[in-house]
Amino acid sequence: MSEAELSGRVALVTGSSSGIGEATARALAAVGATVVVNSSSSIEAGRRVAESLPVESLGNESLYVQADISNREQVEHLVETVIDRLGRLDILVNNAGWTTVVPHDDIEALTDEILLKTFEVNVFGTWRLTRAALPYIRQSDDGSVVTITSVAGIRPVGSSMAYSMAKAALNQMTALLAKSHGPVRFNAVAPGLVDTPWTADWDALHRAVAETAPLRRSATPEDCAEAVLALIRMKYATGQVVVVDGGTTLVS
Repeated sequence: MSEAELSGRVALVTGSSSGIGEATARALAAVGATVVVNSSSSIEAGRRVAESLPVESLGNESLYVQADISNREQVEHLVETVIDRLGRLDILVNNAGWTTVVPHDDIEALTDEILLKTFEVNVFGTWRLTRAALPYIRQSDDGSVVTITSVAGIRPVGSSMAYSMAKAALNQMTALLAKSHGPVRFNAVAPGLVDTPWTADWDALHRAVAETAPLRRSATPEDCAEAVLALIRMKYATGQVVVVDGGTTLVS
């Protein structure tokens, strides 16, 4: 993409105070988009990201909006703030999510509370935000929604069975929306293990990926952001789930 390829476009990236979301916000801003940064609790980090983006990408003002996507009223506030401040919404990147590690073979440890919270944030929150944003994205001449899912939604792996089930639901949601709500394009990026603050102490797992994956390393947030940009550029692709795992699923 050229530096001005997304000039005039407004993009909302949820969960963008760090990790994949931050890298995606920076990548979109670098090609001219006006980017709205969001987080549920890391408020100061989110503001720092917004303030560090190129001023040209934000109409000479940084825009950070605190909102928890699992809260219906906050979802509505988030979308209303974007429209009130910027007047349009062209791109939605659904990145915000939640998980906790629960061994798959310990079914008693996967409590109702963990299961419900995992779905409330990852599935219901993403659904509510997409539904609230869609009327405005439809007004764009090139509306695009990209959801960050996971290889855990494709294969029986992941930080918990609840997380794997939730990500599978998001992959299916992507296909259903793409089929029924064109010409807005709906696609997903499904990373494998990503080197983020959340996985910073998962040394053994990172080593295992480096030893087995054909590309010999874990993904970076920037790898995932590149996949998001690619899907935004692909004007005739919808309903696709792009795996970004360095080939790990080919060998394990």
